Amino acid sequence: MKFYLAPLEGITGFIYRNTYAEVFNNIDKYFAPFVVPNESRSLRTKEFFDILPENNQDVHLIPQILTNNADGFILTMNKMKKLGYNEINLNLGCPSTTVVNKNRGSGFLAFPDELNVFLEKIYNSAAKDNMKVSVKTRLGRDNSEEFIRLLEIYNNYPIEELIIHPRTQKDFYGKTIHRDMFKYAIENSKNSICYNGDIFTKSDYTNLLEQLNCNIKEDCEVHNKQLKNTHTDKFMLGRGIIANPGILYEIKNNKTVSKEKIRKFHDKLLERHLEIYNNERGILFKLKEIWSYMIHIFSNSKEYNIALKKSQNIDEYKEIVNRLFRNEDIIPGAGLFTKQI
Repeated sequence: MKFYLAPLEGITGFIYRNTYAEVFNNIDKYFAPFVVPNESRSLRTKEFFDILPENNQDVHLIPQILTNNADGFILTMNKMKKLGYNEINLNLGCPSTTVVNKNRGSGFLAFPDELNVFLEKIYNSAAKDNMKVSVKTRLGRDNSEEFIRLLEIYNNYPIEELIIHPRTQKDFYGKTIHRDMFKYAIENSKNSICYNGDIFTKSDYTNLLEQLNCNIKEDCEVHNKQLKNTHTDKFMLGRGIIANPGILYEIKNNKTVSKEKIRKFHDKLLERHLEIYNNERGILFKLKEIWSYMIHIFSNSKEYNIALKKSQNIDEYKEIVNRLFRNEDIIPGAGLFTKQI
């Protein structure tokens, strides 16, 4: 099996990626938050800094581009090639209203003919430049049946990996995943498939395998499991990893990650943010956002969630975190949405 970290803007930047790789070292590919092409010939400073090879030496990073303009995609892809990258991901999955209203992300899926022309241009260019392009997609904008036409289009191109979040844009993140359409993709895609969506616990992962009717064979070198009779051996997790950084350890080893491991991860995150940024308020905002996910795996989480949100400076924040790790435990099997806070 291969596991990927999904991009979450404002969270999974190079500090998070490098720290995760050092402490857990169990992700095969990290996908960077999307870059939007602009008319300038240089990437914006923040985006450039995040994907600089020297800031990502210990991770297999895939930059991501969000656009519906083929020329903009090709220009940005060439900039990334100059940085040393040979694979780029196209974002056709973002459900944000501000993105969709510009017919980007999952909003582009409502225009299959235009999408087909776009893909033809970028894959022709990628072939000439020896670049690989993967695609992260939803099933459509308004209903899941749109995916039948979309998959016909995707099958025309040498997509490095087709990463599918089995929801429509209208579903956003709340409605039930259309796993029937994901199975349709398994059966009909000419390209390699990766699953993305709602893997928040080990139980979610094992239930997913069962619902996809996957046959398990006990001979995988990675963690004694592999899929047979399907090419779905890749899984992308986003919020599930942010909430429980130990989820892949639990999936692979059938053990709850230790509190000490989570503490080490947190402390290194804090240390590196303090080293790189001279903005206490900004650092607090980033760490509080991470805790809005990670708090779910701890006992008595409601009390600490409120306290962390109210913390006004790093010293106050550290005191609350120290108390949390000293007094509370990680709940076996817990993850995002498994308990109320």
